[in-house]
Amino acid sequence: MASRKWSAVWTAVHEERRALSADLSKVPAQRWAEASLCPGWDVHDVVAHLIDTAKTTRLGFARRLVAARFDFDRDNAVGVARERRASPAETLAEFDRVVTMTRTPPAAPATRLVEAVVHGEDVRRPLGVRREYPLNRVLPALKYQIRTSGSIGGGEERAAGFRLLAVDADFSSGAGPEVHGTALALLLAISGRPLEPGELYGPAAPDFAHQLSVRG
Repeated sequence: MASRKWSAVWTAVHEERRALSADLSKVPAQRWAEASLCPGWDVHDVVAHLIDTAKTTRLGFARRLVAARFDFDRDNAVGVARERRASPAETLAEFDRVVTMTRTPPAAPATRLVEAVVHGEDVRRPLGVRREYPLNRVLPALKYQIRTSGSIGGGEERAAGFRLLAVDADFSSGAGPEVHGTALALLLAISGRPLEPGELYGPAAPDFAHQLSVRG
């Protein structure tokens, strides 16, 4: 049962990687220098990071973390520098080569699905590229992220104290004053990404937005 479950996750991850590659193939090279939704990273950096994580094995991650003195940000920076090629075209070609890889650091494969969707939006939104993500990919990512501690990249603490309700799916989580939004908007919010005005609404939306800004 578990193997079939993870097989479905990897299929979704691979399809999201292909979709991002297709979108990026239409973006002029100069726009890869635009800031992404990840602080300090441009679009080119995010794609390099996706290549790096696609190649990372459990053992390799442990070795890298030791080399980075257990500093996740330092390890990520080293990975981006290693995988960022001289031009967007070369980086995109390398991304295409890792599309079907099924490697993962010591974390559930669901983290790769979270990454595929969230980093996909980190790139697409600044570029003005829209994607209609299948809900059967966004919802598993949202459910995983909402029960995962922020210390390992999740959004549990950001969601604490609120009842989050998706307006486009049968999903609700938590207890407290209500915040409404699409499943994608909720996923991005608890992942610490900025949203457009009006993407979240409901009685507690202002308080929720304030909590997100405080937690960063």
